[in-house]
Amino acid sequence: MNEATVQLLKERIRNQLELGSALSDEEFGSRIEREVFRWSRDHPLTTGEKIQLVRRLFHSFRGLDLLQPLMDDPSVTEIMINSHEELFVERAGQLTRLPMAFESRERLEDLIQTVVAGVNRVVNESTPIADARLFDGSRVHIVLPPIALKGPTMTIRKFPEKPMLMEDLIACGALTSEAAALLGKLVKAKYNIFISGGTGSGKTTFLNALSQFIPEDERIVTIEDAAELQIRSVPNLVSLETRNANTEGKGAIAMRELIRASLRMRPNRIVVGEVRGGEAIDMLQAMNTGHDGSLSTGHSNSARDMIARLETMALSGADLPIAVIRQQIGSAIDIIVHLSRLRDRSRRVIEICEVVGANDGEVQLQPLYRFQEAGEREGRVLGELKRCENSRLQQIWKLQMAGMAEATEGDRA
Repeated sequence: MNEATVQLLKERIRNQLELGSALSDEEFGSRIEREVFRWSRDHPLTTGEKIQLVRRLFHSFRGLDLLQPLMDDPSVTEIMINSHEELFVERAGQLTRLPMAFESRERLEDLIQTVVAGVNRVVNESTPIADARLFDGSRVHIVLPPIALKGPTMTIRKFPEKPMLMEDLIACGALTSEAAALLGKLVKAKYNIFISGGTGSGKTTFLNALSQFIPEDERIVTIEDAAELQIRSVPNLVSLETRNANTEGKGAIAMRELIRASLRMRPNRIVVGEVRGGEAIDMLQAMNTGHDGSLSTGHSNSARDMIARLETMALSGADLPIAVIRQQIGSAIDIIVHLSRLRDRSRRVIEICEVVGANDGEVQLQPLYRFQEAGEREGRVLGELKRCENSRLQQIWKLQMAGMAEATEGDRA
């Protein structure tokens, strides 16, 4: 599609709108169709091209402009806007630059303001960084000048309309059915599970899949910076989202406040979308005070590295000796599942470790499963998540309390 044609027709339609009153979507769509048919008399277009042009024009006024077709494309998983002239998308793990651009920097800025206003967020020169979400749950991260040197920057992480189930993850090779069955039992038995991994490793997707094992008669409270979890198997669900300060620097509600507030909501479980800072100590204390079965995620390079990062985050939130922090971690978290994005861009579970406590001033990890690579074929990494030799689940009392003794014997074999 010729962008010059799009911009010319946009200007014609915009001039007409200045003279008329507000139109419904249906009326506005009809006006665009008339303008496109008028244009096609002197500039022949196929039926498909006319339909595409009408949609493009409609989205430029009432949608996400040239991003809308990308949002509607299920093969696109991420949209990266480095400036109004530089756009990239990710499809099946491959990054591609798009041969298109916004008509101006101002148009991109207008679109960004529309997005943040829809979720009651503020982003401007004094507050140039913001997280938001779109109506379909897609996560948006925005950085404005002067921080972003090329101009307004926006990154959109899309999520499928239907969350992936554990069966889907098994089918695509992310983990084995044996490991998934064990994790399912542990979720039902209310083990506290922490999911770690790097950026884009699939932590939120995996957390959504794990949530399918939560009994539907429980009450869940989710806490996130920007709501993106899609827990649909539990009807008694409360979703909380942090809030940035207003233009006067007031009214901010941090994750720590939400975790404390959630404790007064009588939850069976607390799900913290991602732990990034001082709220780690509040999450650990919640896990240690009767809120078993809690789930959370965090950035790290390995399960052991996640422990070190949790220590650092907890220390930033409380003036406590490191030995006390490690004791809190050792008694609060039961299982760490580490994900990674391999060189073939596939997302896999790399290790599953049990936290067996804190001894001699160190948090002790017991590896249960590790990914073993078996070469490469046609660019795809071969391998499987395999049970570690001589490994067995040591902390089994929660399984026993849940009446899952028959599962316990198999896990100790």
